[in-house]
Amino acid sequence: MEVERAKKDDDLNSADGGSPAAEEVSVERIFEESADAPPPWQNQLTFRAMIVSFILSILFTFVVMKLNLTTGIIPSLNISAGLLSFFFVKTWTKILNKAGILKQPFTRQENTVIQTCVVASSGIAFSGGFGSYLFGMSDVVAKQSAEANTPLNIKNPHLGWMIGFLFIVSFLGLFSVVPLRKIMIVDFKLTYPSGTATAHLINSFHTPQGAKLAKKQVRALGKFFSFSFLWGFFQWFFTSGDGCGFANFPTFGLEAYENKFYFDFSATYVGVGMICPYLINVSLLVGSILSWGVMWPLIGAQKGKWYSADLSPTSLHGLQGYKVFIAIAMILGDGLYNFIKVLGRTVVGLYTQFKNRDVLPVNDRSSSNTVTISYDDKRRTELFLKDRIPSWIAVTGYVVMAIVSIITVPHIFPQLKWYHILTMYIIAPVLAFCNAYGCGLTDWSLASTYGKLAIFTIGAWAGSANGGVLAGLAACGVMMNIVSTASDLMQDFKTGYMTLASPRSMFLSQAIGTAMGCVISPCVFWLFYKAFPDFGQTGTAYPAPYALVYRNMSILGVEGFSALPKNCLMICYIFFAAAVFVNGVRDVVGPNWSRFIPLPMAMAIPFYIGGYFTIDMCVGSLILFVWRKLNRPKADAFSSAVASGLICGEGIWTLPSSVLALAGVKPPICMKFLSGATNVKVDSFLNPS
Repeated sequence: MEVERAKKDDDLNSADGGSPAAEEVSVERIFEESADAPPPWQNQLTFRAMIVSFILSILFTFVVMKLNLTTGIIPSLNISAGLLSFFFVKTWTKILNKAGILKQPFTRQENTVIQTCVVASSGIAFSGGFGSYLFGMSDVVAKQSAEANTPLNIKNPHLGWMIGFLFIVSFLGLFSVVPLRKIMIVDFKLTYPSGTATAHLINSFHTPQGAKLAKKQVRALGKFFSFSFLWGFFQWFFTSGDGCGFANFPTFGLEAYENKFYFDFSATYVGVGMICPYLINVSLLVGSILSWGVMWPLIGAQKGKWYSADLSPTSLHGLQGYKVFIAIAMILGDGLYNFIKVLGRTVVGLYTQFKNRDVLPVNDRSSSNTVTISYDDKRRTELFLKDRIPSWIAVTGYVVMAIVSIITVPHIFPQLKWYHILTMYIIAPVLAFCNAYGCGLTDWSLASTYGKLAIFTIGAWAGSANGGVLAGLAACGVMMNIVSTASDLMQDFKTGYMTLASPRSMFLSQAIGTAMGCVISPCVFWLFYKAFPDFGQTGTAYPAPYALVYRNMSILGVEGFSALPKNCLMICYIFFAAAVFVNGVRDVVGPNWSRFIPLPMAMAIPFYIGGYFTIDMCVGSLILFVWRKLNRPKADAFSSAVASGLICGEGIWTLPSSVLALAGVKPPICMKFLSGATNVKVDSFLNPS
């Protein structure tokens, strides 16, 4: 997602357990009193865990893929994965227990393994670039760009090479940071807020009180899943043609509808709005008003002066070019600022850690200032260090995978040479460490930012005459997969540390989940790609907006600013500087005031896509706000489950709708909204008498 998958959602941050009162209670003593000893790491990777992981991986991949191909905003789904894995396996064990054949009880360690596997698998739907760099290589997207649409810069999707490419590049990130797990988790004590929150959630499920609440949450999730699925099914009947159905309801009038400002009745994005923080939703709304309410009408009035009046609406030399390139300028400005900020915090944090030698493993001398370590930390550290993953395995795995990749990737993308890949693999471990460390400090993964850096550097290095556009996009995929999986693995290590799951079982579950994702995600994408003839086109159900954005970033990196329409470069400079300035102001004024200042990255998203989904997300925020005012404890307990049900139900409806489309079954009704004048013309045409 851009907005980096909206990782700072309210529920995760509120569950970080950072209050002193929360720390006074020893979680591990509670589990010891209930005789809940962690099983050996081999028994944490059970057959039932893999079956449940596979089923949930398919479910969440459909959800993530739909979000990826519509707006690119993907909220954190860790809570949903943990909750559903608890429900499925608890139901499984309950049935076996009644039959008297239960051999192994369901533990929090097994719950952690499933959650890790599912998130790793569905994460490939994002890092695999199906809505960004990978689909940006296709001729569907190339035709929407006026530049660099030669065969040398085009590679159409195909199941074979997509699966092969993902298998080659997705595992390097896992091997790159394994030797640093002790330093990151035990010595530096990085918080990894999302991983910590997920661990608290899983721990709570396996206490008597938490199990009761989890059952209620699952019921709520199931109800809203059913509602969302049936709502998607109901809407399908009215979508027989282009512009038909509830998704095209002109809520605020036809003129607002023409400017992409309407409520499209999407249960998915109402749920996403309930999970994402208020600030992100308001930022999206401000961005949609600024762009579609102010800027595009003003620039559109310059038609015939700034750009030719004869251009098609999708031409990047016309109004569409301003929409795309100004959005890119804001994304790059925000990304550059946060890259420098997180990198700076990483360097300062590392300096502080190495200056305080007592926390480092290289110093065995006891400190003169005794630091009190809680019982939980002692117990967790003891088990975390027990099942070591030898460093030679990680180093050997990285070197072997790198050699295989250097040999095979140029066969998939001839434009990307072996020395380009070798250079990236030499630099990648450092960037993976920086991303994992920064994520531990801020909960903010910069995977897409590192991918954009690869687009510009490798694309310019390859050159326009040698297919630099495609080389830049492929390089983005290589780099993005490495740094993304590295930070995800370290988040999972933190979760495993706090639930007493073995690092070996965590690493293997991440590897198994990654392998599942390398097959499931391309297959799900292929289903979308084949089922919908207008797939990837602007204004359709699945426009894959970031595919065009990433392709044009690569064109900019290779060919410079020649592709920009008149005055667009100056406006881009202004918005790039504004994104940097606004981020700087947010950091200067502090958290009390920054919560009232919009996020430039979030504001940029509707610049190109439109504001319709922001209305849905703000409706989700409004529902959550009112719910918290009426009954805050209940809202905090059930809002994530309700939101997850809304997201997953309509998301999984895309599977039967895709199958129906492939089978040639079309909806029977077209519900369309016309102005009064147009309706009179239609009536007179249909009834000439």
